[in-house]
Amino acid sequence: MQTAQDIMTRDVIAVTPDTDITHATKLLLEHRINGMPVVDAKQRLVGIVCQSDMIAQQKRIPLPSLFTLLDGYISLTSAKQFEKEVQKIAATQVAQAMTIDPVTVRPETTLEEIAALMVGKKLHTLPVVDKGALVGIIGKEDMLRTLMSGPSKA
Repeated sequence: MQTAQDIMTRDVIAVTPDTDITHATKLLLEHRINGMPVVDAKQRLVGIVCQSDMIAQQKRIPLPSLFTLLDGYISLTSAKQFEKEVQKIAATQVAQAMTIDPVTVRPETTLEEIAALMVGKKLHTLPVVDKGALVGIIGKEDMLRTLMSGPSKA
């Protein structure tokens, strides 16, 4: 049975939280990847930044939904969520746009589990972490390559 370590990309393109958002976007485009891990100075995973995070910058500032109750206004959107959306739109550094605490897998995670995560949570990029250290990354294309190789012969 194949696992994450069998298909993961080991030469990971990663950025730091203080990386300029323009540079991060350029890396995504140049390397034709959907997402990159964000690591701290000790190479520990602190987040992930994806194409969708960059696309969020093109959105307009979302106005909070309100409804009236007894002549008062009640927000249907939390202030924290509104602030997070505005921060992503105005991001100048990766730290402002990245997803904190991304879903990760371990080297021994099976391909079936990885596929279930990707489909179930609509993920395109999964960092592979072992004992707190980033050791690889799995993208949609890595998973698709396993289909092209056909069933393994035992």
